[in-house]
Amino acid sequence: MDLKEYIVNKSKELNIDLIGFTDCEPFYNLKDYLIERKRDNKQTEFEEEDIDKRINPKLIFPECKTIIAIGLSYNTTFNEKPDYKIKGILSKSSWGIDYHIVLKNRINMLIKEIEKVTDFKYKYFVDTGPLLDREIARKSGIGYYGKNCSIINDEYGSFIFIGYILTDLQIDEYSTPTENKCGDCDLCLKACPTKALEGPYRVNPKKCLSYLTQTKNTIPYELREKMGTRIYGCDTCQIVCPKNKGIKIPNHPEFIPNKTKGYMDIEELLTISNSEFKKKYGHMAGSWRGKNILKRNGIIAIGNMGNKENIQLLKSLLNDPNSAIREYVLWAMERIK
Repeated sequence: MDLKEYIVNKSKELNIDLIGFTDCEPFYNLKDYLIERKRDNKQTEFEEEDIDKRINPKLIFPECKTIIAIGLSYNTTFNEKPDYKIKGILSKSSWGIDYHIVLKNRINMLIKEIEKVTDFKYKYFVDTGPLLDREIARKSGIGYYGKNCSIINDEYGSFIFIGYILTDLQIDEYSTPTENKCGDCDLCLKACPTKALEGPYRVNPKKCLSYLTQTKNTIPYELREKMGTRIYGCDTCQIVCPKNKGIKIPNHPEFIPNKTKGYMDIEELLTISNSEFKKKYGHMAGSWRGKNILKRNGIIAIGNMGNKENIQLLKSLLNDPNSAIREYVLWAMERIK
């Protein structure tokens, strides 16, 4: 039996859009770049501090021989708008059920299928491991790096969630990495609101709006103004990308935003309790940072709207027990005046 072919066929049965296989050799090609980022203070608090752990699969799983990478497209089309008075935008990455849950479920089902034909050791991750998952995706043929640093696939574009399994399986033939196809296009670089894309294939994550909507660190004034009405994430560089036009639409109902319709009610977000927040929004990926971070983003959004009618909403938060919230409220009120 051809084990690789068996795994590929089972992945299709499990509605996994993309699958690839690669070796467990360290990503030495990226080490100097990671050292440079760390030196220039462009490494975020969400990243593993130990660079060797970011590039060497065997430091994470010593028995590693083969990495199986999977991809699920979340390029869901949904045009229905909610009737909220004050709407905050959610990135497509947080539209439906938390992708960590969805991908882990798919990976677990795939593992069970593999275990039916062979015993093997493994360790898997979905956006939670120290390794560079996009480099794993590139090496395994899932896609190539776009100039916006997203992984782009010919069939599905760049709206792809990535998961991977470190295994001790011996696969005879690994996937072939895809050649870069961005050409002379630089639409993503031009469109980035904060110029976080400082050059082709070079992103400063600390200026990226997706990062800013998640960090607990103080957001500089000039970057707050660029956040617009974003509550979680940013899709700008992907929306303008030509590689996301005319692509295959996936069949993953889990990513359809039936509850939120792709937005959050900012007025509700300012007053909702933690327990109410978890009950209503705990299913979505953007909830992981907790209510207060999204509440802060809602306050920034109100400030950026510039509508004086919303001043009363902000005044009600001047006595908020969280000093950081009070600081953002004062900023938003000053911006509206």
